[in-house]
This record gives sequence, C-alpha cells and structure tokens, in this order.
Amino acid sequence: GKGGVGKTSISANIVKTLISDLKNKVLAIDADPAVGLATALGIRVGKTVDDIRNDLIRRVKAGEAQNKSEVLSRLDYEMFAALEERQNLAFLAIGRPENEGCYCQVNHMLKDIIVSLAENFDYVVVDGEAGVEQINRRVMETVTHLLLISDASKKGLEVAKTILNVADKAVCYQRAGLIVNRLHGPNEYKDLSLPESIDCLGWVPEDDTIRQTDIDGSSLLEIEDGPAMEAVRGCLAEIGIDHTKPARGKQRYDTTGAQ
Repeated sequence: GKGGVGKTSISANIVKTLISDLKNKVLAIDADPAVGLATALGIRVGKTVDDIRNDLIRRVKAGEAQNKSEVLSRLDYEMFAALEERQNLAFLAIGRPENEGCYCQVNHMLKDIIVSLAENFDYVVVDGEAGVEQINRRVMETVTHLLLISDASKKGLEVAKTILNVADKAVCYQRAGLIVNRLHGPNEYKDLSLPESIDCLGWVPEDDTIRQTDIDGSSLLEIEDGPAMEAVRGCLAEIGIDHTKPARGKQRYDTTGAQ
C-alpha cells in the first residue's frame, strides 16, 4: 500500500492476535526503515540488522581477517542476539541505512534473514516499507499470505492493485487479500470502487484508541481490544487464518505500506 494507510497498526494487530495464544511462537520483523512497528508493539530496539552489517564492514576495513565459516557463525550469533523477546514474541528490526546506496544490501540481507530465522517460529509477520520496491526487488520472495493495505482513497486502492500485479510476477504466495483501513462505517465501504482483481477481506473502522496510541507512542499490546482489532481478526479468518489452531508449516505475513 501507499504511505500512511495504517499498515503498521494492522501489522501490530496481527501480531497481537497471534501471540494471544501462548502456544504460538511469533517473529515480528520490522522491514520498514521508519521502524514504526517497534513503537506499536512497545519494544525498544537495541541493535538492528543494519547495525550488524555496518559492524561487519568496519571489521573488514580494519583488516580483521576471518574465514567465511567464522564470519557466518558470528553473524548467526549476532542475529539471534539482536532479537528482542517478550514471552512468545520475538522482534527484529532491519534498521535505517545511514549511507546512500545501502538499501539494496540491506534488502538482500533481509531476504536471507527471513529464510534462516523463520524455521524457529510458527508465524512470521513482516511489516514492509511503503510502495512496491521490496516486492519488486524480491526481498520477500516467498510468503504464504500477502496482505495489501489501503485506505478509502482511489490512489491507495490503485497502489494496492499495482503491488499485486508486481507480486504476481515476483513473489510466490499462496493467498493474497486486501484490507481497507480507517473507514467511517459500512456505507463508506459500500461506496468504494474496489479493484475487481483483488480479493477484499474486509474493512477496519477508524479507531480513536489506536489513533491515540499513535499520538502517544504507546503500545497496541497494552490496550483493550476494540473494533479495529475485531475487524482485523475477521479479515484473518476470511483469508483462512485461525490463530487458535496449530500452524500448518511456517506462516509468514507480509504487509506492504507505511504509517
């Protein structure tokens, strides 16, 4: 989805739904350089993937020679050490590259991290950056469920349609669906001209409580479930996700947009 459609709030509500069953081991990956998912989940980021990458570059430039197996072993250790854990939730931030031209390298690393870490969890929720770039670069090449997020604007819906068209060529996914966010009631939803090519899972109402958490910078995990949360759960059920049942294989959710 385009920037500002509420993708991060949707991601946080998905995480909240999944971790409500303590049997689920959930990994949340903040792949947006804005690092908004950490705030939404009330997590303080210590080290990001980009911090680890920059440290590796520094060591190489300093002449600290190591063979390939030693480098991989150290990176593997540092990646797991960078995970922020809360009961059955683990969190990893990709970070914001400080230097121009770093995005491609970070995106390639993100792709490898998802593959290597996913096997340790029942569900992986990936909160992507706005627009189509991470899809176009095949950063998230394989996901089970691709969730497209839009607001009620024509531009937002067109961006979602474009992302799905690109994903059809660049991403291996089992199901894809659209969630329309921040609507003011069923009548507004009925009046929308939804793209026929996208399966619409439902709509999420504007929720003043969530809006206040955005203003305060507080965690969505600490507030009572409201209408937005219930709507997100309904959308997950619509796409075939029941968080109360054991995951069949590893479930990965990728939401694209920005908040």
